[in-house]
Amino acid sequence: MPKNSRTLAASRRSCQQLCMSSTVSLPLWLFVLILLFAAVTFASHFLFPSVRWFFRRRAEKVVARINKRLERPIQPFKLARRSDMIQRLCYDPEVTQAIVDHARANKVREDVAFEIARGYAREIVPSFSATAYFGIAIRLARLLSNALYKVRVGEYERQSPNEVDPEATVIFVMNHRSNMDYVLVTYLAANRSALSYAVGEWARVWPLSFLIKAMGAYFIRRRSRNALYRRVLARYVQMATQGGVTQALFPEGGLSLDGALAPPKMGLLKYILDGADLEARDVVFVPVALNYDRVLEDRILMAADAAGTRRFRARISVIAGFAIRTLWRRLTGNFDGFGYAAVNFGPALSLRHNPAFAVDADALASEIMRRIACVVPILPVPMVAHVLCTQGPQARVQIEQNVSRICQGLGADHMQLPRSNRGYAVEYGLNSLLSRGIIEECDGIFSARTGQNAALEYYANSIRHLF
Repeated sequence: MPKNSRTLAASRRSCQQLCMSSTVSLPLWLFVLILLFAAVTFASHFLFPSVRWFFRRRAEKVVARINKRLERPIQPFKLARRSDMIQRLCYDPEVTQAIVDHARANKVREDVAFEIARGYAREIVPSFSATAYFGIAIRLARLLSNALYKVRVGEYERQSPNEVDPEATVIFVMNHRSNMDYVLVTYLAANRSALSYAVGEWARVWPLSFLIKAMGAYFIRRRSRNALYRRVLARYVQMATQGGVTQALFPEGGLSLDGALAPPKMGLLKYILDGADLEARDVVFVPVALNYDRVLEDRILMAADAAGTRRFRARISVIAGFAIRTLWRRLTGNFDGFGYAAVNFGPALSLRHNPAFAVDADALASEIMRRIACVVPILPVPMVAHVLCTQGPQARVQIEQNVSRICQGLGADHMQLPRSNRGYAVEYGLNSLLSRGIIEECDGIFSARTGQNAALEYYANSIRHLF
């Protein structure tokens, strides 16, 4: 070997030995950053999959145990991973076509329109957790319902649930009196199924949003006219219906501002009908009617009604103040609750057995509202308010006589009166209205206080249609 070659080879060996034994100095922040990246890489490739598998197995065992005691087990659709559901929704053929149409109409690239649709899907698709629903939400709903109200429930068994196909999609349709509707019905349906609610953007307000999200609800923009958003929402509702998910809807589309039943909105009902495949799975609507001796948001709703707008917003400070005052009154023994809250169930309506309603959303909505209206519970405060509004100022004896007369033609299903005693119910209703300053007593005659006629009519309107 030539001398120059030997010298070059020796130089290379010396450089290699020097590189192997040299020390490299790094700034501390760079060294920490390298360790952090290494830890994340290790966790994502080895640790996280194992942890996810562990919790997934535990969740499956929880669901299997819960399904044994539910009348209608939780459907696999509801248990699908949220990320998978979002992907399925975004790549649905109808949503894909809506993305193309949106891109064309707004002159944007299709990938931009796709990201907009993905954002809508993330907003709509819930993240249901059986542990959160049955372990936390149900307990909180039970605690809150019984802490605020004396809860009375009408007979559900008379609906002959055995006649309903066990594979059918059951949809509870309810009148909307208060935000407590979600909490109350969830508590009462705890042994039947896990309900999936459609809730407006108001439900994002803390602290109610935590409880609502734990129930697996999906948020919707009720006033949105965006075609792409509407298509994404429609396809999700249709997929849930086809998947057998038990749902809870408010046909009125929002809270009643004057206490009376409002005309139904077609949106979600039409989505359900458009996606229903009655040969594969029946769709059954169960009417649910709620009423309260006191609606928590009554003043806010009446103010919105007087202003002629539905744009009402309760400030966090107002909600927190109300909660603190109520808690303090309860701790000091000065709180007896907000009266009675009652729920009645109407006769179920099967689309398979009533095919005419399956092709006419207007007729279906009208029939649903009729069935809800027929079973609205009569409670002490609405009953006394109705008598005073229709008959004018009068003495207690006259009120009791009028109550007996107007209730004679109504079935027992309506009468959710305490102790099944009309005399006691009248006394309870009068005391409740007096304590809130809605009515006054002068020489034994009860009448609405000055400026409180709207409040009295608000509660009377909830049952006015029954007479």
